[in-house]
Amino acid sequence: MGRTPNSQKSIPNGHAETSGKLAAVNLAMEQIEKQYGRGSIMRFGDVSQKFDISVISTGCLPLDLALGVGGVPRGRIIEIYGPEASGKTTICLSIIAQAQKHGGVAAFIDAEHALDPLWAQKLGIKLDDLLISQPDTGEQALEIAE
Repeated sequence: MGRTPNSQKSIPNGHAETSGKLAAVNLAMEQIEKQYGRGSIMRFGDVSQKFDISVISTGCLPLDLALGVGGVPRGRIIEIYGPEASGKTTICLSIIAQAQKHGGVAAFIDAEHALDPLWAQKLGIKLDDLLISQPDTGEQALEIAE
């Protein structure tokens, strides 16, 4: 009576099980770093205080506020996705204009082959400083972006 069969005994506080899982996670992280390089995976708690992200305004205050950091991250590849005629190109061009105002350089990968240079100028883009690509496929667009 009152005895627990060996197969049902639990480890006090689950320490052995937890340390085994932790070792497996650490091993997986080491393998990922070995394959993809240092910093390719990390514990968020180790880096969360180090995030000081420089941003570029979208030119639309409500969107900047909704993004939570005041715009889009500087120096990163940004993809704007949405249905036809939803304002994707206008948002992209507005971000590029904001980047150029602050001395930045931007590339526009025009997957839809629909960039209107006159509209871009009206939004404040310096066309002579704009890098543009009009790829034939999505794969080509990703390769160019890299």
